[in-house]
Amino acid sequence: MSEITASPSTRKLALEKGVDLEAQAKKLGRRTIGPEDLESGGAAAPATGDTSYWAVDHAAHGPVTEEPMSRFAQVAARNLAAAQALIPAVTHHDRADVSGIEALRKAWKDEARARGVKLTALAFHVAALARCLRAFPRFNASLSADGERLILKEYVHVGIAVDTAHGLMVPVIRNADRKGLWAIAAEIAELAARAQARKIGPDEMGGASMTITNLGGIGGTAFTPIVNPPEVAILGITRTETVTVWEGDTPRPVPMVPLDLSYDHRVINGADAARFMTAYAGLIADPRRMMI
Repeated sequence: MSEITASPSTRKLALEKGVDLEAQAKKLGRRTIGPEDLESGGAAAPATGDTSYWAVDHAAHGPVTEEPMSRFAQVAARNLAAAQALIPAVTHHDRADVSGIEALRKAWKDEARARGVKLTALAFHVAALARCLRAFPRFNASLSADGERLILKEYVHVGIAVDTAHGLMVPVIRNADRKGLWAIAAEIAELAARAQARKIGPDEMGGASMTITNLGGIGGTAFTPIVNPPEVAILGITRTETVTVWEGDTPRPVPMVPLDLSYDHRVINGADAARFMTAYAGLIADPRRMMI
């Protein structure tokens, strides 16, 4: 198991309670440990802290039914709660012109059919993110568990959040900066299909530099994705919308994709995020630059 993520106060509390953090992380099936995981060795620790808010007899107010949370969902819930508790996160909202991407997808439709590959807009986003992670190394980093060192990664791995019937899974495209657009598109389709079939192994879901979570196929205009530790940022995408852009006195309809970048403010400041997203939006608006 890789290095455990826990705040200094959590580590101190673990020492006082005699809890082995590495053993506890292995038991819980994750790398992030919060103070709530240390109660009774973490076996019965609530995912959201004080249980008094949830200790309610709902049946007293009307008919109810119950369904168990899967083990996968329970682990995910604890990870998300710990992430929100530990990371001072901020979300930067922006948008990018996708006219160029849609034009290329249309122009390459026959080639995509011949290759047997569905060239989605997400493939362009992965390629753009990989380039930006190279250009902005602070985003391709992780804090050490004690928060005293920044670990800068020489590889670029991009996580892709996949919505499945059994919960959210995040398979990873390894070395995305070294792969062409067609290879990325094929790998996205293959990983998503195996995630839906629950055929993704644990070794295929860890070690991402940064994650993309895409709600474009469902809807929405903006959201605040939760940073997935030990990553320091996450990129959210929602449904493309037509925006009126004025060129002098002439209005022009432009398809724009909303972008939501949540980041760990301990590592990244607002100016860093704005520069990163400006560069990212520039690549999306002019996708041929990604192929140079």
